[in-house]
Amino acid sequence: MKNYKENYDYYNVEKVDSIKQLLESAAADAGDKIAFKYKENKDVKCVTYNNFLEDVYSLGTALFSINMTSSHIAVIGENSYPWLTVYLSVLKSNGVVVPIDKELPLQDIINVLENSDSEVLFYAEKFGKYIDEISKKLPKIKYFIGFSNTNSSDNILSYSEFIEKGRALYKSGNTSYSSIEGNQNELRLLVYTSGTTGMAKGVMLTEHNLVSLVYCGLQISTVYDTCLSILPYHHTYEGVAGILVGLHHHSCICINDSLKNLQLFKPDYIYVVPAFVELFYKKIWSNAKEGNKDLALKIMIKLSNFLRFFGIDIRRKLFKSIHNAFGGNLIKIVTGGAPIRAELGSFFDSIGINLINGYGITECSPLVSANRDYFNDCATVGVPLSCVEIKFENVTPEGDGEICVKGDTVMLGYYKNEKLTNEVLQNGWFKTGDYGRMNEKGQLLITGRKKNLIVLENGKNVFPEEIENYIMRIPYVLEVIVKGIENEEGAETGLLAEVFLSQDKIKELQIENVESTLKKDISNACLQLPIYKKISQIVIRDKEFDKTTTNNTYNIFIKSGNFIHSKIYRDIKFIIYRIGAVIQLLRLLIYLYYHYIFD
Repeated sequence: MKNYKENYDYYNVEKVDSIKQLLESAAADAGDKIAFKYKENKDVKCVTYNNFLEDVYSLGTALFSINMTSSHIAVIGENSYPWLTVYLSVLKSNGVVVPIDKELPLQDIINVLENSDSEVLFYAEKFGKYIDEISKKLPKIKYFIGFSNTNSSDNILSYSEFIEKGRALYKSGNTSYSSIEGNQNELRLLVYTSGTTGMAKGVMLTEHNLVSLVYCGLQISTVYDTCLSILPYHHTYEGVAGILVGLHHHSCICINDSLKNLQLFKPDYIYVVPAFVELFYKKIWSNAKEGNKDLALKIMIKLSNFLRFFGIDIRRKLFKSIHNAFGGNLIKIVTGGAPIRAELGSFFDSIGINLINGYGITECSPLVSANRDYFNDCATVGVPLSCVEIKFENVTPEGDGEICVKGDTVMLGYYKNEKLTNEVLQNGWFKTGDYGRMNEKGQLLITGRKKNLIVLENGKNVFPEEIENYIMRIPYVLEVIVKGIENEEGAETGLLAEVFLSQDKIKELQIENVESTLKKDISNACLQLPIYKKISQIVIRDKEFDKTTTNNTYNIFIKSGNFIHSKIYRDIKFIIYRIGAVIQLLRLLIYLYYHYIFD
């Protein structure tokens, strides 16, 4: 396959070879700059890069004092500043950090702690009630360190007391921890992937995996001064692509517990999953319609795009009310976890927010490919990182193949699961289980999941994600999963769409016969699909689908349709004779709409 990566320029980025170097370079270059902001009661606390380095090294020194810097150390709880100090302290050491999903039931937490061979558990306040039970079942855990504990007793310690003991040692000149130089090719981050059933898999990532992702990620997508950290830290997307990338760029990372804090922290970039983008999009249009401004918004978008054709960009002023809802400074939304609908990329571009979509998987630290800032096509998930290769196996007659990845960000394997490791890792190639293809520009398109592939009795292959994408365009459809319909012999004879609907939207649209209207709308939405991809049965759910903790429906991947940027100009029917006069007229129209409609 032709290598298209050489056709795309990369940003110049300082390369780091270790977490130690990343932390110390950040402190040296940005010392007194704010690294983190977070709410504590009603106050906003600020931590500089120098302060953060001291906290990380103080905690590490405390861990060294109890002989735990080479141990497997688990951490569980909501996003918080202490959580991050644990995370970076262990990553910088020669130990292994085990982030645990705070939404897991107790038995699953115990399973992860046991499987991971954890010897220390850092925990948030709400997990304190489980410590006695965990201690009895897992005697291998030597220390329990509570973020909210005020006192220490036996092996149940107070985080604040523990870190202060380490700080005293570190400030007195103790270099036992700060001098540690870990092996970059050893296991450093053990992430348990979420699933609907069974024991989660422990993905083994090295320090080299992580710093390679930081370096190669910043080569293709710039970040800015202030990031609102929204997603859970136990996921590699936020923990690596968000936190480590932000630290290397010397960003201010705002630790978040609610999207309401957009107004408080006023970020210029955020990392989200596609579900959030869909939510933003539908909320903007819903608010516009409620205020009888939806038509005006459509007109403004067309006028704005027309002016951009002549180099006049006033999007941030024109759509000021929308930007204010995001805090007023938002420049970029970075999304991953699944492809997004191309129309979302078009919309956010039209209002002055750059929507960057990429493709990743935990086993690849997690990023595989991403769109460039300067060449962004949301119908794709961009061009592969400079440090990875991609090939396709088991290609279908339609041209889609299983995506296989090789390179610096690919995991060591699954912890204590050699059989599964050998199934997915062969000669350095990781089999993702996702299907896709490359377009003529070398951009990757995701078409579906291998496990979701429906093979009809006529031999036709159907990726349900493609059809789900079309159905999601129906305004009152919130969630959808397409499945195969099996006959008595187990052959898949047709397609079923299971949907969850917005009752508020149904009421707003004054839909009386929901079933018949939905059937008609699904038929119209899928008109351009071939007959064998038509929906033959519909089931309406009375509750949402089960989700992962990042708000992804388990087997939904959305395939983007084709997007031609020039379409925004196709309805301009008139001929321009005097450019200057036309532009002045349009400026006048924009002024009128801006002041009398959007104010």
